[in-house]
Amino acid sequence: QVQLVESGGGLVQPGGSLRLSCAASRCIFSIYAMGWYRQAPGKQRELVATFTSGSITNYADSAKGRFIISRDNDKNTVYLQMNSLKPEDTAVYYCYAKIIPMEFWGQGTQVTVSS
Repeated sequence: QVQLVESGGGLVQPGGSLRLSCAASRCIFSIYAMGWYRQAPGKQRELVATFTSGSITNYADSAKGRFIISRDNDKNTVYLQMNSLKPEDTAVYYCYAKIIPMEFWGQGTQVTVSS
């Protein structure tokens, strides 16, 4: 099992940047998949960006070119650098981990993009 704790959310103006962090309670090197999902009000939770098998990255089309997922194995932490933020990026962002066959979620961090 693993516990995931997100941080770094907040209020930012359109065009601004934020970096989200997800601290895991155990070594992340061997975790099958880790990454970020988000859920906006009234919408389903959707993938933002993930690592699979350690190094294979997958981005939602809406995140490509603006968001970067990275990891620090020494700190057991996954990051999401979000640039050129838009109001439609407003959502609760959740950290995700898959240790086959189980899935784990953090509590979420709110990101609000507004002027």
